[in-house]
Amino acid sequence: MSHPRSRLDEVIHSPVRFSVVAALAAADRVEFRFVRDTVEVSDSALSKQVSVLEEAGYVKVHKTAVGRRTRTSLSLTREGRDAFARHVEALRDIASGHLADGAEQV
Repeated sequence: MSHPRSRLDEVIHSPVRFSVVAALAAADRVEFRFVRDTVEVSDSALSKQVSVLEEAGYVKVHKTAVGRRTRTSLSLTREGRDAFARHVEALRDIASGHLADGAEQV
């Protein structure tokens, strides 16, 4: 087994994308505006990061008509939830000083 950092998900590891996925992990579906305000980024910055997550299959974008406006909400896919759980587990292993199997602590 290698160091836990090898289990980090490069798509999720970006600070903004990690923050977006963490916000989405707490609910089934979240309004775009709420995520934008929670993560403290602009609409365009969030849109770019969501596109990366959507392309990876981690996020689903939902558009619904509300009057004359379109409301956008986001949700994690099953793959996104699983990837986030693995990523967080790897971070916890790194933070705890987890050693690779067979490594000897001195």
